[in-house]
Amino acid sequence: MSVDVLESTREGAPTVLLSSGLGGAAGYWTPQLDALRARFRVITYDQAGTGRARRDLPEDYTIGAMADDVLAILDETKTGACHFVGHALGGLVGLDLARRTPQRLTSLTVVNGWATADEHTKRCFEARLLLLDHAGPGAYVRAQPIFLYPALWLAQNAERARREDAHGLAHFQGEETLRRRIGALLHFDATAALAAIRTPAFVMGARDDVLVPVSKSEELAASLPNALLHVADYGGHAVNVVEPDAFNAALLDFLSRS
Repeated sequence: MSVDVLESTREGAPTVLLSSGLGGAAGYWTPQLDALRARFRVITYDQAGTGRARRDLPEDYTIGAMADDVLAILDETKTGACHFVGHALGGLVGLDLARRTPQRLTSLTVVNGWATADEHTKRCFEARLLLLDHAGPGAYVRAQPIFLYPALWLAQNAERARREDAHGLAHFQGEETLRRRIGALLHFDATAALAAIRTPAFVMGARDDVLVPVSKSEELAASLPNALLHVADYGGHAVNVVEPDAFNAALLDFLSRS
């Protein structure tokens, strides 16, 4: 893995670790870095198989293996415990950590995530894999923004979306890596463990997320004993990118109280 540690402007600041979704790259969190570094030491990383951490993944790759990578990062950076913030797949990694090693988490934030995948979400990933299988990485990357962003935002940011397409194709994580990472998130199920997770949790969803129904965030928050739910009306699956100021304010408010 490739890890970045961004020291805070505040001496002795607590640590926030940011874990990306399926794309896996640390750069996904760029809209949050300045706001967080004013109060926190921030750790970002490229997940195994992605970005600067490209490598082959085992056939039986799991969310648990991704969580083990985070534990290794915490040890490597001499971080006893962190505020963990995960987007989608990254949120599943946080849930796995919370059920196995709660002592390493000061708090847990799950953004547009789930305890177990919804049938609609499974349909979306099936369609994306069919594009990959039958039309290749170019078609997969071209379709990706449809699942990430609201239609209005895409219409207003067409040139930015084209640049992201080019970057996504140039840094594509590889077909087999992508299949194994999707397989890991689809097989993940933390439902039975939720009631025992006592870590303070912040569950963030978006009503216009076309990939993950907001009901999954509502169900997750209702099942975690110490959870607070925040639902944005606009922002889609990548709500932290589309509405960074509102997202950052909500996140910082939770972290300051945790």
